[in-house]
Formats: sequence, C-alpha cells, structure tokens
Amino acid sequence: MSHLIDLAAEVRIPLPRDSSVPIGCIGAGFIMSDCHLVAYRKLGLNPVAIASRRKPQAEIVARRHHIPTVYDTYQQLLADATIPVIDVAVPPDVQLEVFREIVRHPHIRGVLAQKPLGVNLAQAREIVELCREADITLVVNQNMRYDQAVRGAKALLDQGLLGEPVFASIDLRAVPHWMPWQQRQGWVTLRILSIHHLDTFRYWLGNPDRVLCSTMPDPRTSKQFEHQDGICLYILEYDKGTRAAAWDDVWAGPGREGAAADFGIRWRLEGTEGMAQGTIGWPGYPNHCPSTLTYTTTSQANTWITPQWSEAWFPDAFGGPMTELLIALETGDPPRLSGTDNLHTMALVDACYESAKTHQAVSPEGLLGRG
Repeated sequence: MSHLIDLAAEVRIPLPRDSSVPIGCIGAGFIMSDCHLVAYRKLGLNPVAIASRRKPQAEIVARRHHIPTVYDTYQQLLADATIPVIDVAVPPDVQLEVFREIVRHPHIRGVLAQKPLGVNLAQAREIVELCREADITLVVNQNMRYDQAVRGAKALLDQGLLGEPVFASIDLRAVPHWMPWQQRQGWVTLRILSIHHLDTFRYWLGNPDRVLCSTMPDPRTSKQFEHQDGICLYILEYDKGTRAAAWDDVWAGPGREGAAADFGIRWRLEGTEGMAQGTIGWPGYPNHCPSTLTYTTTSQANTWITPQWSEAWFPDAFGGPMTELLIALETGDPPRLSGTDNLHTMALVDACYESAKTHQAVSPEGLLGRG
C-alpha cells in the first residue's frame, strides 16, 4: 500500500451543488459573528436574515456580513417561508424552546444546532425527536471534526495507513474565554470544551465502552462562579483494546496572574503500522493559526511526512457542518453530524459527569439505552 496521501485535499470542506440556499441565523454573538458567518462568506453560502435577543447587536452583525434582513424576534424569522435552513447559535438552556418553535413551521427543512445539544442528554433526545417528527434534517455543530488536523488524522485511519488504532491522546493547556451564560449552568468544561475532544475520539475510534473521568474546580474560574468541572481528565476504554485519554487543563498555570505562560494543545494518534501527531491551533486565535499534523508509517523507513494547508479551525472549519447540512438536503443522505449521532456524544459527556461523581467507570451506551 502506498503511504502517499493528499491530506490537503482530504481536509478540504466539500461544497453543495447549490450554495444559494437561504440561511436564517438565530443569535448574534461571537460564534455567529466571528466564526459561522465569516466561514459562510468564504465558502459562498447565503445567509439572508438574522435575529437576536438584542436587535441592535443583530443589526451590527448584519452590516458587517452584508445580511439584508434583521428581524425583531427569532419567531418572526422562523415565520419567513422563503428561508428553509436555520442556523441556531443560542445558549444550550435556550435551545429547546427555540426548537419547539422551529418545528411549528413546515417550510423549514434543515437546522444546524450548536453543541451541546441542550443542557443534557434528556434535552438532546427531545430535540432530536422533535426534528424527526417534523421531518427536519438536524446537524449538530461539532466543528472540531472539520479542524484540518483532526480531519487529516481521520483520513489516515480510514485509508489504513496507521493500521489498527492503539492509543490516542489530547493534551490541552489553555485558558478558554468562558461565556457569561455559563454562570447560570453550574458547569463549565465538560459540556463546552471537552465535548470537542470526546466527539473527536468518537470520530477517530468509535463509541467507547466505558469512560473514567476525574474533575476539579479551576482556581481562576472559581473566583467568578461555582462549578465542579473546571480541570477535567478522562480515559476512554474500548473492549477491543484501544485506549484514549485527554486532560483539559484550563488553569494551565498562573500565566494570567503574572507568571510566564505556556499555552497550547497537542494530540497524538498511534496505530499498529504508524502514528500521527500535531497541534491544534485555536489557542492562538485571533491570530491565524492552522493546526498541524505529521505522520510516519512502517513502510516509510524512518520518515515523517508533514502536509501543509492554509486553513485554520477558527474560523474556516465552522463552514463544514453547514455545508454538510446543505449536502444532506440535496442528496437525501443522512449527515454524519446528525442529531442521532450526536446523542452518543451527549451520552459520553453525561457519562463523564456521572463518573466524576461516583469515581467509577461508566458506560455511555448504557446511559443512552436507559431512554
């Protein structure tokens, strides 16, 4: 088998045949304004209307991204029968009420939802069922799957260049920008940040049989509001023998308090016939920082191959879930980031919370089966 693969082509986001499908945007915060809409314009997609809890903010975003219509309320936007696709970027504890309104409008054919899909697995189930009953195609914005390094590593696995997967790891040492709405949730890292890594492990390796998780409050965030899942460590076990582990260290030392800072994310994926490793670029945002990947295989005689690309997770990867939704609507094929698939990620996150509470390994699929 040749070890040569055009990873730059593999990580490129596929486009729908028709990029002119009207998209209605609900929410005008950072994710919508600085990520979604930037990526959509670069890909030639067609956001035509926006609504937000604060209309002046929606008007600012509309002017920046040349969106022609700003509605007073999201209910007015949803009632516009010329808009078949909706992009929902609201806090997780607001999502369910928005979806209950969405399914009242038969002209809506597809929805992109933020993750986490609701505040827990139970709400995610309800959202998925609402969309199923309304015949709405639901995609969940697990955008790390479209990070170029993550997508490249998946291509290496799919083409067998790494052999059977043995071990995967993600090492995060970075301080995220937490959202003000998180203070009313009572949780921080697992559902907001770790969910990316947990979903990536599922993307690479499939659904784990068990997860063992340990958490502690982050000293810095604890000064702002109470929480338990600040610093998070977790191990995924697969009965076939594969293991995956991550630590999401959002304290990362007192770099914000005057010490020298050392921030970054490293990842590694080992197989029986090769391995890949690299970095994830988002801690460098707003600087343009593409993620990196280098790999070697047993057929390469001690050689590392390092593909190059110019795209970065923030903001380029955020176009991937939307184009996946538009392609699914064109072809009728189920999207890979479907709501049904995302229930497995939500179950894995909930299993982490239960494991951290009980100090025992928990089966995510067991939680999913309880419903």
